[in-house]
Amino acid sequence: MLSLDLHPVFRSGRDIDNGLRTFLLRAAASGEPQAEIVCGKGSGQLRERVLTFLSQPHVRRLHAGAAPDPHNPGRVLVRFERAVSGPVSRERPA
Repeated sequence: MLSLDLHPVFRSGRDIDNGLRTFLLRAAASGEPQAEIVCGKGSGQLRERVLTFLSQPHVRRLHAGAAPDPHNPGRVLVRFERAVSGPVSRERPA
């Protein structure tokens, strides 16, 4: 599972957004079904910022869903759709 730890950049909004964007593009292209973003427990402000970023329409197209880990509130799990292998038929059923 791919992982991004936001602890080193938690004070810089621009670094957080750039890190998330780069990570999501890499994770979506990797073919992994899931990735984690470690934001720490703390006050929850960083986790909310991550979830807000992931819910933006242009970012939402990159993943199939995101939610805090139910067993560890210090991380956010992001799910990805697996690519369909082989040609896709565009024929209509009879």
